[in-house]
Amino acid sequence: MPEPAGAGRLAVTPGLLAVIAGRLTARDRWLLAMLHEHRVLTTTQITQLAFGTSRAATARMVILHRYQLADRFRPLAAAGSAPWHFVLGPAGAHVLAAQYGLTPGQLGYRRDRALAAALSPRLGHDTGASGFFTALAARARTAGNARLACWWSEHRCAALWGDLARPDGYGRWHEHAPGGGSGGTDFFLEYDTGAEDLPRLAAKLAGYQALAGRTGITTPVLFWLPGPRREAALHARLPAVTGDLVPVFTATPGTGGPASPVWLPAGQPGPRLRLASLAAALRPPAAQAAVPLAWPPVPAGPPAGLPWHPPDPVPPPAPGNRPARPASPLPP
Repeated sequence: MPEPAGAGRLAVTPGLLAVIAGRLTARDRWLLAMLHEHRVLTTTQITQLAFGTSRAATARMVILHRYQLADRFRPLAAAGSAPWHFVLGPAGAHVLAAQYGLTPGQLGYRRDRALAAALSPRLGHDTGASGFFTALAARARTAGNARLACWWSEHRCAALWGDLARPDGYGRWHEHAPGGGSGGTDFFLEYDTGAEDLPRLAAKLAGYQALAGRTGITTPVLFWLPGPRREAALHARLPAVTGDLVPVFTATPGTGGPASPVWLPAGQPGPRLRLASLAAALRPPAAQAAVPLAWPPVPAGPPAGLPWHPPDPVPPPAPGNRPARPASPLPP
């Protein structure tokens, strides 16, 4: 359950905001933007995104929590204990809103709604989908030859394309091959927990077909499934609903990380492909050069539907150029 607002924490006052203003690092502000964009992130996911160790991530989040920049809760786990889950806090909302010349309300922030994630039946699904992207971010940070260039939340995707399709996220992945050359893929993610009926899951592709038909843009749809039996059952339904405009690929956690050669094209026995190579597998060939977005990666203004820019999933450098050891200008 969420902690009480006053449990060893400072009250959100103009004086506190004045203190915070001069002590937040660029990485702190980025973390607040990521929490607002993606609603809830666990300690593990924050570690994957920006820190070398969970100890460093925990130490920084404790400080952001004390200053009401972030709120946290720990859901009940069937066994053991769940990691801390973080959402944007009231002071953090003031910081972000000021960056855009908005009020927290205009930013879409309400503390009760942010903390409602703790009781949402979708919590496991939402953190699972975020974990897909943070696993890619961790792979990019450790490998050095790849980059998660874009990660848009389900909320942003719904604001842009919700009349046709509602992916669990939109991403852009680039990777340089060890022997030279590079590849990149834009994709929509459908994160499946196994709770949804297969006919309903497969029926989502009709919306992606309509979106591709409206835009003329080919973007793969990736189904991340809980296990091989679920994957095989979905493949049995896919040939009847897929088309040239919607390339579909499936994978499961047991076959490897999402950047690895785990992606099985719909209607084919194999081979499984790397995430970075999916664009090269698109048909027809003319679609291989398509750019899934009508705007550049960093548009002049926020994409339609939401009044703030999507944060870059790559964090700014830590103070002192020590990425694995975040500085703590805020006093403990």
